[in-house]
Amino acid sequence: MATQSSLSTFGAGKVILLGEHSVVYGHPALAGPLSQGVKARGVPSKKCQLSLPSTLSRGQRALLTLAFARAAKLVGEPPVKVSLDPELPLSVGLGSSAALSVACARLLLLAAGKEATPREAARVAWEMEQEFHGTPSGVDHTTSAEERLLLYRRTPNAAAVGRGRTVESPRPLKVVVALAGERSPTKKTVAALRERQARWPERYRRLFTEMGRLASEGAKAVEAGDLEALGDAMNVNQGLLAALGLSSPPLEEMVYRLRGLGALGAKLTGAGGDGGAVVGLFLEPEAAVVQLTRLGVRCFSSQLAGPRAP
Repeated sequence: MATQSSLSTFGAGKVILLGEHSVVYGHPALAGPLSQGVKARGVPSKKCQLSLPSTLSRGQRALLTLAFARAAKLVGEPPVKVSLDPELPLSVGLGSSAALSVACARLLLLAAGKEATPREAARVAWEMEQEFHGTPSGVDHTTSAEERLLLYRRTPNAAAVGRGRTVESPRPLKVVVALAGERSPTKKTVAALRERQARWPERYRRLFTEMGRLASEGAKAVEAGDLEALGDAMNVNQGLLAALGLSSPPLEEMVYRLRGLGALGAKLTGAGGDGGAVVGLFLEPEAAVVQLTRLGVRCFSSQLAGPRAP
């Protein structure tokens, strides 16, 4: 194990600005890392183990234990006891499982005396993500491990980092993330969409293709510093997500609330369904966060890319 008496690592949450769901079918998605995420801490132990919060259900504890065991085995089960400190709202579409996976992967690698590069962290985190989601697209853990705004496209081996192209912005890219009600289970939402896609393949293929085009156009807009064009792409993407049956009254209400507070664009982020998270693109997000907080909305701001204030 590494010589430190204790170790600490971080895995970033993520938002998808453009292209969720269509990324599963091979189209690009534009995704960025949040400043919020999951911290992992490790102390020397006789065996490799994960300390779980008592607040988790029996099913959650069992799933986390299995996922952690897969990752630990991949790096040789270093003698470390790992505990988790999530700063991110869980199960709302912000990549909490990927953030947890990346934090654990980095810590296990360091405990084993190995370098926790983005590529290695993503490789180990992929083991946990497969346990959590079965066949995820790879966008969540790749964005978390890279901690950069990416135009990501799924590949047959989604564990490989570098399948996403870094998207640089000459202007600060700031968002507000707001929560809107309880979210449906991702597997349920995805399964229902897959059923509709299988029944009317040509129609849904057209919608997925257009979402992929929006993601590519959005990346070009970011690189050109045209945040208004990016915001418009986000608004169009929201319309397509609604057409796919992935939005809901709570999500739509929050989308329009953010636009009313000055968002250049706003849309659901993540799986969608009955509730979840909405992301809005703002030039200056502070006033919107204050207003939403006064209204009792759980929200926060984050900068995804671009120059940062000194």
